[in-house]
Amino acid sequence: MIAADPSAPGLGTETGPRICLLNYGMGNLRSVEKALERLGAEVVLTSDVEVAATADAAILPGVGAFPKAMGRVRELGLDRFLADWARDGRPLLGICLGMQLLFERSTELGGSEGLGLLPGDVTALEAPGLKVPHMGWEPVRWERGSALAGDTPPETPYYFVHSYAARPADAADVAGTAVWGERFACAVERDATWGVQFHPEKSSQAGLALLARFLDACVPA
Repeated sequence: MIAADPSAPGLGTETGPRICLLNYGMGNLRSVEKALERLGAEVVLTSDVEVAATADAAILPGVGAFPKAMGRVRELGLDRFLADWARDGRPLLGICLGMQLLFERSTELGGSEGLGLLPGDVTALEAPGLKVPHMGWEPVRWERGSALAGDTPPETPYYFVHSYAARPADAADVAGTAVWGERFACAVERDATWGVQFHPEKSSQAGLALLARFLDACVPA
């Protein structure tokens, strides 16, 4: 296991939980892996569901198009794995496209079914007159108490890169929102399933602090 960086926000222990970083060929894996290692997590990068099942928590990253990503997820059997994982109440974090994949369907490139772990659709970001893809730092408004939010100062900025936005069917699943043309859900939470539209691994100290809170949530009380 990897020793924690004492200068980083994190667990306050020498070692952290074992985290499965799911590799299906469409994620910003190295940046996420480095951020988790800095926080003291033991990171297992794999697409093997048997290996992934040994972890304390799973992270589903993602960069690219929703239909292609879901095709890869299904080919590897990760859709069934994640359905069982969420049903069992085990900690799961979707990042960027990984958050979108948690929902039922997307309209991107003709449409595709998603994992269906959260009810709702993913549709094009409505930002008339603004550049899309949306790329850059935007303040996040935490709409309710969340394990990911902790005591984060109001309107803390995080780094975004996206053209589509999730539309949760249940407002109770929305943990945080941001604005680019419209106000959209950028953080979701239901039981032990979380998702963020922004990239915490690219969001400086605020992003590291959020990942540290996720790691803390993975450790049984």
